[in-house]
Amino acid sequence: MNQKILPPILFITGAFVHNSCWNEWRKYFEANGYETKAPSWPHKNAPAEVLRNRQPDEAISSNRLDTITKYFADASKEMNAQPVLIGHSIGGLIVQLLLQQGIGAAGVAIHPVAPQGVFTFKFSFLKSGWGALGFFTSTKKSYLMSFTSWQYGFTNGMSPEEQKDGYYRYAIPESKLMVRDTIGKSARVNYKSKSAPLLITAGSTDKTIPASLNYSNYKKYRNNASLTEYKEFPGRNHFVFAQPSWKEDAEYILNWLARL
Repeated sequence: MNQKILPPILFITGAFVHNSCWNEWRKYFEANGYETKAPSWPHKNAPAEVLRNRQPDEAISSNRLDTITKYFADASKEMNAQPVLIGHSIGGLIVQLLLQQGIGAAGVAIHPVAPQGVFTFKFSFLKSGWGALGFFTSTKKSYLMSFTSWQYGFTNGMSPEEQKDGYYRYAIPESKLMVRDTIGKSARVNYKSKSAPLLITAGSTDKTIPASLNYSNYKKYRNNASLTEYKEFPGRNHFVFAQPSWKEDAEYILNWLARL
């Protein structure tokens, strides 16, 4: 019997966090036969602490959704085959945008920012995102999430020690323009356009991207002939990629890919 040839995996980091957040995921999928890649965003190719110490960073503040989406499109073309795209938060939005362009053998959007037109007025969502939008502040200055905001929007429900460790390891400055682009035309998805299979995952305790918003995103694909699935995990916050339960999520994704 011929062994199934596995596609490579391109991990797409979300906003506010360092691409090293995928290190354990990469080890897990590589141990299961996948080649993986998790490039940093432009202007973020330095340790998290170094990037925080550069705050405010004018180079980071110049990042836009269109250019980051193209950046990952180019990264996918450098791989030896059409990759599986796995992205978190804004990375999950970029997964959907790339699948629309015919890029990717399959996509996994982990607690993704929703495309244009899919919205919620849930208080936790508005509170988590308001500071990063940076209205009435200079867009030439990058935004660095405070530890208090990190505790609320990313690591809620975790111990203070876990929250501090996560902030030190992963929290980095972000472009306000990038965040604003997620509610504009750069984030537009044609839900009727056929694309590669997509899995959307959500977490029951995520305040930044509530599970209800992820489900609304999923339902937009219901009249699409493409295979689109939805899975909500209990107890997952927006720090899902590094919660103690991360391997359960990774295993579910691994098994989903095996069924395609």
